[in-house]
Amino acid sequence: MKNEDQQANHCGKQCACSNEKKLIEVDESITFKRYIPAIISFVMLLAGIIADNTISNLFNSHWRLIWYAIAYIPVGLPVLRESFEAILKKEFFTEFTLMSIASIGAFILGEYPESVAVMLFYSIGELFQDAAVNKAKRSIKSLLDIRPATATVWRNGKYEVAAPESIQIGEKIQVKVGEKVPIDGEMLSDDSSFNTVELTGESKPRHIYRGEKVLAGMINLDKVIELKADKIFADTSLVKILDLVENATTKKSKTELFIRRFAKVYTPAVFCMAIALVIIPYFILDSYVLQDWIYRALVFLVISCPCALVISIPLGYFGGIGAASRHGILFKGSNYLDLMAKVNTVVMDKTGTLTRGVFKVQSIVCNDIYEKKFIKLLVSLEKNSTHPIAKAIMEYASANGIEGSIATGVKEISGHGLQGNAEGHSVLAGNAKLMHSKAIAYDSSIDSIVDTIVIVAIDGKYAGYVAIADEIKDDAAKAIRDMHDNGIKQTIMLSGDKEAITQKIAAQVGVGTAFGDLLPEGKMAKVEALKQDAGKVVAFVGDGINDAPVLAMSDIGIAMGAMGSEAAIETADVVIQTDQPSKIATAIKIGKATNYIVIQNIALAFGIKAIVLVLGAGGMADMWEAVFADVGVALLAILNSIRILKKRFD
Repeated sequence: MKNEDQQANHCGKQCACSNEKKLIEVDESITFKRYIPAIISFVMLLAGIIADNTISNLFNSHWRLIWYAIAYIPVGLPVLRESFEAILKKEFFTEFTLMSIASIGAFILGEYPESVAVMLFYSIGELFQDAAVNKAKRSIKSLLDIRPATATVWRNGKYEVAAPESIQIGEKIQVKVGEKVPIDGEMLSDDSSFNTVELTGESKPRHIYRGEKVLAGMINLDKVIELKADKIFADTSLVKILDLVENATTKKSKTELFIRRFAKVYTPAVFCMAIALVIIPYFILDSYVLQDWIYRALVFLVISCPCALVISIPLGYFGGIGAASRHGILFKGSNYLDLMAKVNTVVMDKTGTLTRGVFKVQSIVCNDIYEKKFIKLLVSLEKNSTHPIAKAIMEYASANGIEGSIATGVKEISGHGLQGNAEGHSVLAGNAKLMHSKAIAYDSSIDSIVDTIVIVAIDGKYAGYVAIADEIKDDAAKAIRDMHDNGIKQTIMLSGDKEAITQKIAAQVGVGTAFGDLLPEGKMAKVEALKQDAGKVVAFVGDGINDAPVLAMSDIGIAMGAMGSEAAIETADVVIQTDQPSKIATAIKIGKATNYIVIQNIALAFGIKAIVLVLGAGGMADMWEAVFADVGVALLAILNSIRILKKRFD
């Protein structure tokens, strides 16, 4: 039976590979077929021009008309059809209409090669635009579409191959060496290393231990491991990342929105100017030749087509989103690329942003109570919290074989700590502010300890404390230096931790200003005060649930996404998947590079078009120059836009 299953699986894999190969081949053939009409028209146009210059006596007007008409049809009909459909929708002023009128007008005037050239090079421009957009999409898709095809799940007393979409919360998953993790889950095995480059852009493997979180899309490198699913597939970080990128282009930048509005006014204005170019000279010039001025008007229409602007600018932003994804940074819209380029003040949470947020118990001091009893009561409360400090205490208790009891009436007091009842005792666990609010006296020497302190009171009396320390991230100091090097004038750190710890960390990493002992509302007040200065564009970086309100109110919110809370990730405008603060500067560089490319495209399009428009109106530019001014500029702008996909920003 086992052999039959293996054969079936092998056959299934072969069929799947075969089908995938066929799909790729079909896709390639479809892509090639799209170029066939342009190739036919190009060959016929080239042959016609050669015939015009070598055998003009045989290539008489009758056969010449037929030849160029046939050359026109493959590239002209699709554009004429688009123009007709737009007119039916009462959209009279589009680039399709511009190209249709210009090419038909040139044909009527007997300028057959120019007529075919207008449609041919316009079609080639459209093909290049599509190819560039598809390249950007493939770049993002190859980085993010890393969904595993199957999962190995423990069901019915054995491991079975199943679709990741079928996995339920709590099920046990096996991941072999080289396989992709199919679901977000908790590590059940002791440890393993994971390749996260496709998910986060981080080239260094990440080592994950028992009890820590593993994300879908990571590749297991060391040994066979087991996980416990803690989400369904639709709620995994991977699916959310894909959704963010797919929807990123729906949030348009101000530049994109302006260009769209501009095109709606610009195109009808161009029509009116082209008509005026034919009519006005009749009343001014003595030697007026209608055919000459119609030709100039047609040249004017071709030059003024706005497709270079309408296509290349969104493509520039799309390229920026793709480049950011390559570096493990997710922008939720092109508007945030614009904003990121303008940021001059960066405010950061401490824990989880500049520090690892991985706390370790350093020491335990008890007052008239056994340490084991002390830890047991403390753990009874802390196991109801998801705070990193609570996790550190839980890990310490687990390592020492201490289990908490069931606590009742547990309440988390934001920015203070926890209170509840366990084993018949009233227990408080938190910071000095909590003790002050409950009028509980404690050893005042505790306030001078630099480490994070959890003070515990039992039945209304001080019982002891736990000292816990956090580690600074390896790239935290580099992150601050890079931000200042990239135009950030002010860096500020906000923390709910003690003032002494906050100032110590700030000095070590080089943050300009730091504030400690802040409640969530205190952080909001600080950011709100910064925003009162109209000259400041404020970015806030955080990772916790309590950071969500500040992320929402800042000009641009940046969440640490690998280990950050869902609330922070959902609220933020930008998500850093690697949890590396140095990526903040990378995001700023990408925002500025994208903005620079967009400005270049606008200047390129307007500058060249303006020059050739003047030449065309004065009769010094013909249809060939017009084609370059339209299609040539569009191609240059497209090539300029996709440069960002190739660039490294680290």
